[in-house]
Amino acid sequence: MAVPAERTPRTDLSALVKAYDVRGVVPDQWDERTAELFGAAFVQVTGARALVTGHDMRASSPGLARAFAQGALARGADVVETGLCSTDQLYYASGTLDLPGAMFTASHNPARYNGIKMCRAGAVPIGQDSGLGEIRTLVERWTDAGAPPPPAHRAGTLTHRDTLEEYSAHLRTLVDLTGIRPLKVVVDAGNGMGGHTVPTVLAGLPLDVVPLYFELDGSFPNHEANPLDPANIADLQQHVRTEHADLGLAFDGDADRCFVVDERGEPVAPSAITALVALRELERRPGAIVLHNLITSRTVPEVIREAGGTPVRTRVGHSFIKAEMARTGAVFGGEHSAHYYFADFWNADTGMLAALHVLGALGSQDGRLSDLTRRFDRYAASGEINSAVDDPAARLAAVRTAWQDRPGVTVDELDGLTVTGPDWWFNLRPSNTEPLLRLNTEAREPQTMRKLRDQVLTLVRGRRRMHEWSTPV
Repeated sequence: MAVPAERTPRTDLSALVKAYDVRGVVPDQWDERTAELFGAAFVQVTGARALVTGHDMRASSPGLARAFAQGALARGADVVETGLCSTDQLYYASGTLDLPGAMFTASHNPARYNGIKMCRAGAVPIGQDSGLGEIRTLVERWTDAGAPPPPAHRAGTLTHRDTLEEYSAHLRTLVDLTGIRPLKVVVDAGNGMGGHTVPTVLAGLPLDVVPLYFELDGSFPNHEANPLDPANIADLQQHVRTEHADLGLAFDGDADRCFVVDERGEPVAPSAITALVALRELERRPGAIVLHNLITSRTVPEVIREAGGTPVRTRVGHSFIKAEMARTGAVFGGEHSAHYYFADFWNADTGMLAALHVLGALGSQDGRLSDLTRRFDRYAASGEINSAVDDPAARLAAVRTAWQDRPGVTVDELDGLTVTGPDWWFNLRPSNTEPLLRLNTEAREPQTMRKLRDQVLTLVRGRRRMHEWSTPV
C-alpha cells in the first residue's frame, strides 16, 4: 500500500459507518484512500486469505472497489474481482466460492453517495457487532497515525471472474418457470443493476419483457432507484396499464430489492409478497419456519400458521434476519422494505429470486395477480411514516407512558416500541442513522387504523403537520 504524500483531514467514521454497512458522500465523506484502508482492515478483522469484490454502476464504484482490493492485496489476501454486479450476485459469489465479500454500492441513495456491504464467507453479514465496529476502529487508528499499516511479506494476487451467467443459472434451478403460461411483464431497473441482471436471468423464459431504464447510469437520470417511494414507480404503473401487462417489477439501485405492481398498476405490498412466497416455500418444506420482521402485516404470520408453518418474529434489519435465519433454520424470511431472504441462497436477500417466485405463482394459474394477492388483504395499514424530532428517545418514552397501562394492551421493545390491542397494533422505532421516528400502524378496520395513527403522531409531533410519503407494508 502506498504511503500518502501528505495527511488529509480525518474522515468522520461515525457518520460513515452505519449499523449494517459503510455509506456516505464521495468524495466529501470518503474516497479511494479511505477505501484502501477499509480493504486492509477487512482482511485483518476477517483473517481472509482471499476475498471477492463487486461494484454497481455508480461513477465512483470501480475506483473505490479497486482501492479496497489494493488494501487487501497489500495485506496478503488474494482478491477475486467480479466487476459489475448486483448485490445478490456478490452474495452468490461469496456463497459459491466460500469467500468473504465486499460490494460497492449505495443501494437506493442519490448518485453522490457510495458504500460497502461486507460479508464473511458464505454471505454471512458483517454488522456493527460482528466485525464492522472492529474494522472502523482500525481505519480510525491508521487514519489518525497518518500512515497505512505495514504491508504483508507476500502481496496477494488479483484475478477476475464474471459470475453473471452462473448466478443466473443458479437462480433458475431454485424456481422452475419453464412450464408457466406466457406473461407480459414491465421491468423498471431505474438505471441500476437490474439492467445488468434481468436480461440474463429472464432470457429464454415465456415472458414478454418490456424494459424501462435498463441503461446503467449511476446519475439516475429518470428517477431515484428507490421503488418504495411511490413517485419512483409512477412510470412503471403507467406502462403496465398502457401495455396491458400482467404485472410490473421495479428494482432498487443494487437490485437486491424488488417491488411488484399488479395488472392494474396497483402496488402489491411487500407483506403480501412475503406471504405469497412463504406459501410456495412451505409447499416444498411443510412445517418449516418462516421469518417476518415485526412491522410486516399480521396477515403474514396468520398465513404461515394456516399453511402449517411456524412464523418467527424478528427485529428490522438484514444482519439480524440473516443471523436468525441461521439460528432457527428458517426456509424463508421477508421484510416490509421488500428484502426477501432464502435458505437456498445462503440465507441472503435477493429480490430477483422473489421476483421469480411471483412469476412462477402467477404463471402457474390463469387468474390475475390482483386476484392472487387479494387473500392477503386482511388489514388496513398506514405504511411507514417518518417524523423528524429533536429527541427521539424522549418522544418514544412519552408514547410508551401513554399506552403501557391500558387494559387489554401489550407492550414489547424487541425493536423500538410495539403496542398491540385486540384488533390493531403499532410500532414506533428510531432510525439508526437519522433523528427520525418511524411509525407503522395496522388495524382490522380502516377507521381504527386512522384513529390510532393520528393519536400516536400527535404524541410524536405535537401540533406540527408534516408531509411524508409512506412505505406500504
